[in-house]
Amino acid sequence: MRKTVLITGATSGFGKAFAQKFAANNCNVIITGRRAERLQALQQELETTHQVQVLPLVFDVQDKKAVDEAIGSLPETWRNIDVLINNAGLALGRDYFDEAPMEDWETMIDTNVKGLLYVSKAVIPFMTARKQGHIINLGSVAGKEVYEKGNVYCATKYAVNALTQSMRIDLLRHKIKVTAIHPGAAETEFSTVRFKGNEEVAGKVYEGFEPLSAEDVADIVWYTTTLPAHVCINDLVVTCTAQANAIYFHKEG
Repeated sequence: MRKTVLITGATSGFGKAFAQKFAANNCNVIITGRRAERLQALQQELETTHQVQVLPLVFDVQDKKAVDEAIGSLPETWRNIDVLINNAGLALGRDYFDEAPMEDWETMIDTNVKGLLYVSKAVIPFMTARKQGHIINLGSVAGKEVYEKGNVYCATKYAVNALTQSMRIDLLRHKIKVTAIHPGAAETEFSTVRFKGNEEVAGKVYEGFEPLSAEDVADIVWYTTTLPAHVCINDLVVTCTAQANAIYFHKEG
């Protein structure tokens, strides 16, 4: 029987790669995001290439009402969600604490923390009813160590780390697995969004070393879902070989 996987933030980057990876392995996928045209294009790609079922849901994880309505209106056949991947998230700006815009902080908190909470609270009842499921939260090396000008982005990823640990403890009685994946530098739209469309600045982030790709992280996330029912990877930090942690890199040239 095919598994059903719900992925937030599936319109680009990690989320899109996750959808492609799970569909390639014969899973039906619920893909969510704010950009309807991208979701529709991904739906067509996955259905055509892999002959799986794909359900696109257009909503912003920051909007609790929209989350509740979208998840609450899922057809009965889509409610047996085996894997929830809380991927939607972003960094905005890289500024000193005293110079950072408050609106950037609020957007990061609303997306990275509150969005994860809204989606999890909406999906978890489907899992507790079946006494099974796997929740994967995308954290970051920024949730392990704070770096200069990281301030609130780091704080949101520390929150993801703490919330994942809390979920793991509180959902033990329901036999639900909970995994945190903490990637390091990965070349996706992440830096372009962080630097608000400045491609030149965004590109310099990855100069002098080979970063992770979205596909690298998708392979790892897929692996965590293939283990026996009694085995759970709780916490996994993943970097490219040129990166030691949130701060230290070895760059050529």
